[in-house]
Amino acid sequence: MIKKLHSHTAEQTLDLGKQIGQAVSGQFSIALIGDLGAGKTTLVQGLAKGLGVDDSYYITSPTFNIINEYPARNLRLCHLDLYRLGSAEELEYIGFDDMMGPDAVIVVEWPGFLEEILFKFDLEIKFEFNEDYNRIISLFPSGQPGVNLVSKLFL
Repeated sequence: MIKKLHSHTAEQTLDLGKQIGQAVSGQFSIALIGDLGAGKTTLVQGLAKGLGVDDSYYITSPTFNIINEYPARNLRLCHLDLYRLGSAEELEYIGFDDMMGPDAVIVVEWPGFLEEILFKFDLEIKFEFNEDYNRIISLFPSGQPGVNLVSKLFL
């Protein structure tokens, strides 16, 4: 079950993230795939709203920090950007395994190294642009948790 949608504005991308956040009820992992400026961080900002992360947190891409973690209602949003990692071995040094848990919502930009170690994401979201520079956002659920979540979205 692949779902595709066109996002003409940042607000539409933000709304998709919010819907996903509202549909998440426990441990969940999301891979974000797309070029710089494609809308990945905007989607995570909406996801944070949907999860109930307090508005006092400014949600940014963790390009230099590698990991930003935010408390949500009864979950933790762990936003990772693996662009600057040099190898899959560095995942141990950033404490990736320590992040995992029943309350962790893991969202990863540039997830290639996790795919190398055969980490399975519940949902992969791919961002592309059409000829009019509108975002085409494709959702690829994996396993029952991913399929269940995508079926709850109003796309």
